[in-house]
Amino acid sequence: MKYLPLNNAIFIQNRKNFVARMDKNAIAIFNSNDELPTNGDATHRFKQNSDLYWLCGIDQEDSMVILFPNNPDPKYREVLVLVRPNEMKEKWDGRRLRADEAKKISGIQTVIWLDSLEAALQPWIHLAETIYLNTNENDRKSNQVLVRDYRYILEMKERFPLHQYKRSARILKELRAIKSPQEVAVMQEAIDITHKTFERLLKFIKPGVMEYEIEAEIWHSFLSQRATGPAYSSIIASGDRARILHYVFNNQECKDGELVLMDFGAEYGGYCADLTRTVPVNGKFTKRQREVYNGCLRLHDYAKSILKPGITILDYTDKVGAEATKVFVKLGLLNQQDVKNEDKDNRAYRKYLYHGISHHLGIDVHDLGTRTEPVKPGMVFTIEPGIYIEEEQMGIRIENNVWITKTGNKDLMAKIPIKPEEIEAIMKK
Repeated sequence: MKYLPLNNAIFIQNRKNFVARMDKNAIAIFNSNDELPTNGDATHRFKQNSDLYWLCGIDQEDSMVILFPNNPDPKYREVLVLVRPNEMKEKWDGRRLRADEAKKISGIQTVIWLDSLEAALQPWIHLAETIYLNTNENDRKSNQVLVRDYRYILEMKERFPLHQYKRSARILKELRAIKSPQEVAVMQEAIDITHKTFERLLKFIKPGVMEYEIEAEIWHSFLSQRATGPAYSSIIASGDRARILHYVFNNQECKDGELVLMDFGAEYGGYCADLTRTVPVNGKFTKRQREVYNGCLRLHDYAKSILKPGITILDYTDKVGAEATKVFVKLGLLNQQDVKNEDKDNRAYRKYLYHGISHHLGIDVHDLGTRTEPVKPGMVFTIEPGIYIEEEQMGIRIENNVWITKTGNKDLMAKIPIKPEEIEAIMKK
């Protein structure tokens, strides 16, 4: 790992929170992700299972966490399973964690090797009434392959058909949505890295620069600050390409007079930042660009003012939509007749703002959390309204990350330049 060691109190508390929700005499088993192939003999960069990482902080393949709070032997009430270090494999692929190192990272004091797990696991299963197994229940998931969690479910149900099985994901969806102060501190590290990178970009961007050159600067800046890398594929969209929400080609020239929309964020310590800023390629907003930008900023500030405990994301989106309607009328994008005749299921403002305003943020960029239940203190959200005008070949989005407090929210990106004059002043330097 590139990042500095995290405080293992994060993972110790996460496990305590999960165990407190388990049924009596139950065992919970969590697997790491697969190593996925690309082509030939190559594999993708390993990405740890988010739930397992949330429980232990171990970022290594072939790892498991086993929680059995009613185990008669206290030593085995929480167990970390690791692949046994192999001298020959390490010559090819690099060093693997030793038991004492893994204990420091996770706070789990019992470590056993994967090749000796079977002899211990079967007796524990026989003692348990219920087995918690994990699935990916992110509402946006797109699983096209039978990943390890699902293969393991099939294997366990075949071997132990008379046990009661429960979904760990139902517990994790609620727990992972609420971030502790220690978790937010790690997210703030990712955000601070992203902040420094953005200011670096403002001094780098000029007419003629290629979108991929901006992306290269992001990688350079992130890695030089100990980030693992980007938390997601960076979007560097100049000109009319800014209207493409998930534009990732990043292969065109940024031209004089255009805006460039940049959606990027660092991953640090397993946690993500998610920033969007739209800036003038030549360092100076035109009158119309500034007008639309300030309209988007007004939407951003309004959304931030109402995103607080008690509101649901559905109600929040409706309220921001009503405000967007006012802004778009003022910008000349809509008129009163458009509003009067709008389809209530496809409101007029959707022509110029066709995505959601906020999503949960944490270990995953689109983190676990509900859209239907009221917002709670401790949740972290993005706030990212946009205005996309086909007729003017313009797209603007402004995004910050906020932590929900008891009475409102704290903007974790409050120090990152956001006003047009702030952006212009830095670009001028």
